[in-house]
Amino acid sequence: MGTKQVRLDEDVYARIQDEKREDETFSDAVDRLTSDWSLAQWAQKYETDSEESATHREMLDELDEIDKQEAKDIVERVE
Repeated sequence: MGTKQVRLDEDVYARIQDEKREDETFSDAVDRLTSDWSLAQWAQKYETDSEESATHREMLDELDEIDKQEAKDIVERVE
């Protein structure tokens, strides 16, 4: 794969640099930050796929219950 040089305004470069993870190259960060999927697109997809949406909702509900139980356990240990 080849490479290209691009010019960025300093403020744009700084924003990308702030979002760049330690284990990423600058190119990796730009790729991640400009991916094809936005949160709005993800939400729209799951509005139209009710079965997959229901599965994800169930998983999130289970994780919420686990979090609630863990929080209760911590409070009981502290009291």
